[in-house]
This record gives sequence, C-alpha cells and structure tokens, in this order.
Amino acid sequence: MAMMEITDRQKLILESVINEHVDTAQPVSSQLLEKKYDFGIKPAMIRIEMERLTDKGFLSQPFVSAGRVPTDKGYRFFVDQIVANTIPEFQGMEKMGRELAGERGDILGFTSKLANFMAESSSSIALLHLLDEDLSLKEGWEELLTEPEFADRDLLFNFADFVGDLEHNIEDFNLESGVEIYIGNENPVNKGKKFTMIISKCVFPGNKKGIVSLIGPKRMPYQKNISLIKSLSELLEDF
Repeated sequence: MAMMEITDRQKLILESVINEHVDTAQPVSSQLLEKKYDFGIKPAMIRIEMERLTDKGFLSQPFVSAGRVPTDKGYRFFVDQIVANTIPEFQGMEKMGRELAGERGDILGFTSKLANFMAESSSSIALLHLLDEDLSLKEGWEELLTEPEFADRDLLFNFADFVGDLEHNIEDFNLESGVEIYIGNENPVNKGKKFTMIISKCVFPGNKKGIVSLIGPKRMPYQKNISLIKSLSELLEDF
C-alpha cells in the first residue's frame, strides 16, 4: 500500500512538488523547495528525500540535470491521501445555483450555462452529457489551449482525440455514486495516458440523468476541480 511506502516528511515534500508543478508547469528542483518551504531539514536532505521519492515511483526526472515532476503514482497518492481529506465547498456555487434556477425549464439553456461555469472555474474542458437525449455539450477549449503542455501539437491532437473518444463512449462508464478520478495510465479511454478526467453521474432538472466531467492535463488543480464536481453534484440534487 502507498501509505506504507512514504514517510510524513516525504509526503510534505511530494505535496510541495506537486503544488509547484501545477503552478509553474516546470520540473521542481530541491533548490526551489529549499527557498520556499521549511521542512526542518538541511538542503542536502531535501535532495535525498526527492531521490527516494523518485526511486519509489512518486516522482520522475525528465532530464539528468532537471528537477522532478510527479508521476501518475505521485498524483494518485496526492489525490487519495492529501486532497481527499481537504475538499472544501466550492466558492461561488450558491450564486451559480441562483442563476441556474432561471433556466430550470430549459434543459439546453441550463446545461449550457452549467458547462460554461464549469469550464471557466476549472481551466479544463467541461463535458456534460444527457443520457436520455444522447446529447453532449463541451466548453473550455479556448482557455485550456493556453496551457503550456499544448504547445506540443502532437499532445494537442492526442488530447482532442481523447475528448472525442470520451464523448462517444461516455455512456459505457459504470459510474457508482460519488466522483471518479482517472489519472494518466488509469484512463480507460483511448489516448488518455497523459491526461486526467474527473467524472460523476448526476441528475439534471426534470429528473434527466446525466454525467458531468472535467478533462485536462494531469497537471491540474485537483482540490479545486474535485470540489467543483462534488459541489455541483450536491447542487443538482436541489433541482
């Protein structure tokens, strides 16, 4: 189990590396951690702990002289053991609920406004699917494509294919209650190995069953986006 593989100090360092990488999209060096964080240890020990996290598969080193970036295993630990215990209510949800109330009788207007809110709040692609109508709505391309990962055209094309495959196969997901998170190699959808998907079933107005999801690079603000999906699922119960 991952909990037995990592010490409390390594957990703090891993969390710091992930937070820095999410913010900067750059490999994180021990020198940066030394300047910004107080782990109560000498700089040499920070380097040693990062090497241990790399040996255990939580971090990787893209180049010999570069800093570290999180692996799928590192992100999974972060989501399960750190973020899962600190999910606040998403700010602005009450206001969004009031705005959506005016669209209650128009399911297309309702889901369109909801998709825009999700995309703007998450810097991810928001994909909403109405199961009975077999209808999907996508928002968020313009902002997402400014992310540095997508300067790589091949990655951009893979991402577009991934979103398209997800849209066509979304009804095949066997979703239980709650939020499901697929990170990198966990993704069951074609070409999803470099991306993250946060997905949940929901019920739209008129008792219409649906699915809401956020899709983006693995380097995404997990706490915020998980909070957004969870808070939305709870909000939709009131409609």
